[in-house]
Amino acid sequence: MTPILDACCGSKMFWFDKENPQVTFMDKREANYSLGTYPTKDGDKERLLTVSPDVVADFRSMPFDDNRFYMVVFDPPHLIYAGKDSWLAKKYGTLNRDTWQDDLRQGFAECMRVLKPNGTLIFKWNTEQIPMNKVLPLCSHKPLFGDKRSKTRWIVFMKD
Repeated sequence: MTPILDACCGSKMFWFDKENPQVTFMDKREANYSLGTYPTKDGDKERLLTVSPDVVADFRSMPFDDNRFYMVVFDPPHLIYAGKDSWLAKKYGTLNRDTWQDDLRQGFAECMRVLKPNGTLIFKWNTEQIPMNKVLPLCSHKPLFGDKRSKTRWIVFMKD
């Protein structure tokens, strides 16, 4: 197995190498979406979004042994308000409006469970709909460092 887990890979948007052999890409969905068309000099072209993980599983219950990965990337859906068939929901996924706090709490716990001791958790969050001060208390570990100013935040944790 690989040393890195991306627990909510979606379409692997921020990866430079979307087929990186050091990463196990996981997501709860596997899908191809059309996001409409855009004009090109050769005519309209369809914009496609592909979610193609190595492992189809939910971040709240990961199918991996304890202490398995050196690094986990946790970029869960950050939207609670998005139309069911909107391009935002397709691209980023959505959280349940009623259970998002428990869902994220379980996700953080699972990320820490599958991390090796002294492993690194990279957490990505967008604060557009849910502020960071409502999210960070859901993790039992304190963050080491991260971005405190932009809407999209990157926070780093280490498992003790």
